[in-house]
Amino acid sequence: MNENRGLFALDGITGMLIATVLLLIILVGLTIWSLGVQNANAVNYYDIKNEQSIKMFGSKVEDHVVTVGSE
Repeated sequence: MNENRGLFALDGITGMLIATVLLLIILVGLTIWSLGVQNANAVNYYDIKNEQSIKMFGSKVEDHVVTVGSE
């Protein structure tokens, strides 16, 4: 029988707390990163010119999409 078990071993409460804290840190980091990306692109919008001449195949994005906002 295994008698070397402990309440605060890495497979017990301590391991669960480490995993939970690590996941929360990753969640906070990704949330802050996504807010920064969203704020950077909030003023970077575009306009489509010549909508009627866009083909389903063979049209290039550069020919029809114009960036209006600041980059």
